[in-house]
Amino acid sequence: MPRNENNRSRLVYSTENGRTCPDCKKNLDRCTCRKRSAQAVGDGIVRVGRLTKSRKGSGVTVITGLSLNDSELKQVAKTLKQKCGSGGTVKSGSIEIQGDHRDVLMAELKGMGYTVKRSGG
Repeated sequence: MPRNENNRSRLVYSTENGRTCPDCKKNLDRCTCRKRSAQAVGDGIVRVGRLTKSRKGSGVTVITGLSLNDSELKQVAKTLKQKCGSGGTVKSGSIEIQGDHRDVLMAELKGMGYTVKRSGG
């Protein structure tokens, strides 16, 4: 194949623009896809349940249905973890609190003004 000017000028790596978003390929400062947070679209009811799947028998309390962005969700999770005195995390739009704290969390969420239901058995 004959080589022309275009074949020799393929850019392989550059630090000129800094870090780029893997989805939209824009600079992280100008990225629009990361700024949009995944908000849960639902019926407005917060569900509190207990899961033991994939945790070797240790249960976690899972809170779903909060239509908040990521930073607000982390703030609510921090408050709930302090109320229960246990650890936890925020995963894919839901809050996981270590242990079975469904009653305490339901009372606390009702105090925050949410409509709360117990899910699962």
